[in-house]
Amino acid sequence: MPYTAITYDIKSGYEDEVAEVFGDFQRPKSTVVPGADGEQAGRILATAVFIRDSTLVRFIEYEGDLEAVARFMATQPGVRQVERKLAPYLNKPRDTGTVDGFLRTFRESQLRCITQFTVPRA
Repeated sequence: MPYTAITYDIKSGYEDEVAEVFGDFQRPKSTVVPGADGEQAGRILATAVFIRDSTLVRFIEYEGDLEAVARFMATQPGVRQVERKLAPYLNKPRDTGTVDGFLRTFRESQLRCITQFTVPRA
């Protein structure tokens, strides 16, 4: 399964406050990602968030079309809430208030994937 990772530039010294923001994250009701035609375009399999000093990284394991995954995330109440709550702790504002802004920010904050290794799952 492919992975992607996005970064957030966090103000140093706020690691605990940022951890609290993710502590009550509302997961989407479904992992199924719809495409533009309403058919399944992918699934979000797992996410993980890591922080150290001023760097926060969100890893996403997914299936299917990454653009559809990002668009799906842009509309999820839990994701939108996290983005709003993180705003005071960011070194640089993120334009995530609209779907287009979220998609642009998602692309701009993506880390380049160097390699991925996955063990086959049963």
